[in-house]
Amino acid sequence: MKKLIGVWLLAIIWLAGCSNAGENEVEEKGEEMEASLPSREEPSIMADELDIPWSIDKTGETFYISERQGSIVKIQEGKKERQKVELEKRLSTAAEAGFLGFVLSPDFAKSNEAYAYYTYENSSGQFNRIVILQLQDGIWKEDKLLLDKIPSGQFHHGGRLEIGPDGKLYATTGDAATDPEIAQDAGSLGGKILRMNLDGTIPSDNPFPDSYVYSYGHRNPQGLAWSDDGTLYASDHGPEANDEINQIMAGKNYGWPVIKGNEKKEGMESPLFTSGDDETWAPSGMDYHGGKLYTAALRGSAVLEFDLETREIRKAVSNLGRIRDVFIEGDSLYFISNNTDGRGNPLEKDDKLYQISLSDI
Repeated sequence: MKKLIGVWLLAIIWLAGCSNAGENEVEEKGEEMEASLPSREEPSIMADELDIPWSIDKTGETFYISERQGSIVKIQEGKKERQKVELEKRLSTAAEAGFLGFVLSPDFAKSNEAYAYYTYENSSGQFNRIVILQLQDGIWKEDKLLLDKIPSGQFHHGGRLEIGPDGKLYATTGDAATDPEIAQDAGSLGGKILRMNLDGTIPSDNPFPDSYVYSYGHRNPQGLAWSDDGTLYASDHGPEANDEINQIMAGKNYGWPVIKGNEKKEGMESPLFTSGDDETWAPSGMDYHGGKLYTAALRGSAVLEFDLETREIRKAVSNLGRIRDVFIEGDSLYFISNNTDGRGNPLEKDDKLYQISLSDI
């Protein structure tokens, strides 16, 4: 029986390879087909009908997922509860903007606090800010402002929040699209990776005196992850192509907009991985496991696996559309699709939270 199944699969692959239609046409619709065999197991769906989900966090067996429209979804024991978020500023509806990064406080079980990154608009313009939220009777309320007036525009808001192994809060910020040069300005908060104490103060060991800036020269970074030895990695959106995965070092310049992709210049860092001139991943959230980085790819329509030792890249999960964030715990890879953001082709009951074992991909 196994031999018959193998012959049948090979025949399907041969027929697919003979077809002139399909792959390019499907890619234009944002649903890329695989030319290789699928995972041994299909991902399981843990929640569906999410509304432009952006960040995943988890405590115990309970998930919390931020939604760009301004809500948080709690998923516990197979039940989904959409919780209201009350913010001090009016949430922006600009493209790619809104309620973005979200991470639970390390003492969440006692404090009911979390950190959030959101885009807002007022009479003086559009900005991003980092705040502390507190959960009260099923409603998240903005409780404390940590950092304000992070540059914002129509696109490139950054937005990822993570708490590092050093106990500091890290945030990614974009170049706001309209003025890429701010990424090279150490005095601007745009186009940076920022680092702060959990109370919003500046750590004394940051690379620039009295500055939140940890690294600079970024275009639109949306993913952060640490290896077991504490090395920090980040994903960054390139212009059209030339997306990047970088190893982040304190005080270093990652080149945008002076260099991109594999281009080099003295005093600027080149990426560990790049999509090159002819391909785009649009990498977003990421996590680390066993010497590999697992990264959500929006335009790549996949979870990409980057092997830090061999420098090989492969699709670990595909055929589910745009992927926004990933979260790894034990042998489980969790990820959220992002097909309802206006740029994808939603599947039935999208968007979804998925789970799959790393040993099955």
